[in-house]
Amino acid sequence: MKFVKYIMCFIISFFIAFNVLALQSKNVVLYHDNEVMFKQNVNEKISIASLTKIMTAIVALENITNLEEKVTLQSSDFSGLLEENLVTAGFKVGDTITYKDLLAGLLLPSGAECAKALERLVSDNFIDLMNQKAKELKMNNTKFANTIGLDDANNYSTVNDVYKMFNYALKNDTFKEIISSKSYTATNGLTFYSTVLKNNPSYLKGGKTGTTDGAGLCLASFANIKGENFILVTTNAPYDKLGSHHLEDANEVYNYIANNYAKQKIIKKGDTVLSLKTKYAKKDKINLKAQHDVEYFLANNYSKKDIKYKYQGIEEVKFNVKKGTKLGTLKVYYQDKLIDTLDITLEEKLQFDVFKFLKDNVIIISIILLFIMILLLRKKRKKK
Repeated sequence: MKFVKYIMCFIISFFIAFNVLALQSKNVVLYHDNEVMFKQNVNEKISIASLTKIMTAIVALENITNLEEKVTLQSSDFSGLLEENLVTAGFKVGDTITYKDLLAGLLLPSGAECAKALERLVSDNFIDLMNQKAKELKMNNTKFANTIGLDDANNYSTVNDVYKMFNYALKNDTFKEIISSKSYTATNGLTFYSTVLKNNPSYLKGGKTGTTDGAGLCLASFANIKGENFILVTTNAPYDKLGSHHLEDANEVYNYIANNYAKQKIIKKGDTVLSLKTKYAKKDKINLKAQHDVEYFLANNYSKKDIKYKYQGIEEVKFNVKKGTKLGTLKVYYQDKLIDTLDITLEEKLQFDVFKFLKDNVIIISIILLFIMILLLRKKRKKK
């Protein structure tokens, strides 16, 4: 129940924070280090346009042994593209290029001929491989019917599933290198330009766009703000000639984070974090200090009342415990989320207080003294 309560508070607090933004996208999910910061219609099954090509790239990368191997484009790779009014990377029939060139043409200008060529060259069961990968990534509300992202009743996903796919793809160095590039020049001299980084957005580090009548303007992007990693997926922004609404939304979200959030130093090294009672020591209590800073990415106006501590260990420190002994651990929580664990160590030598010892053990000591006196008396009688 505590976990559920935390999740609800976390979501509500971020919803309130991000409600100040006028986002144009209908479906939105923002993640910070695998945790949801903001969500809106995240499990609605929708067309995702060319965000489909992220999975096309994943399957290709995991089934191509040599990205520098050269391949030749065929007329079938261009079949139907003109009729569908699809974007191409600019390759032509007969071009001999590398697999990496195809991937760059797929991800930067979103070339449809690159998707068809990869499907032809990599596997006869390419679509099946895409759906198998989706199942492996637990994209439970996703199905693929083509490699391009054409609107199709059997080609759909959710922004939450797209996050899973995109987050997975970013772990591949080649994928991340390509979508982080502003431009790429293929081996035949053709140069591609990123549809995401063309306007030099301040925090955007890369991403993949998508556009169809059914999906609107879509974007899966990642950013690094103040050393923190973020992934934002948006779909169904208005598709018109007035602007790049998906990119506008991304910049608005990332700028809001940059202006209102930071890694907060909750505890400084050397701060007193706990007091424990002592036994038979001159000090009644000892203050125990943090061994390192505790930092967490929070809103600038976060409440310190939401910082909580839970200690597990020795509750009373005896006088003879050696300096440097680990007494226990202190868990630091933000609301109900564990953010750090501190080792609690005795950093001073405790001085023995004989009077406290005698006071607490007067009966035992009296019995011992009485026993000693009896022994002495017996010894004296024997001598007589």
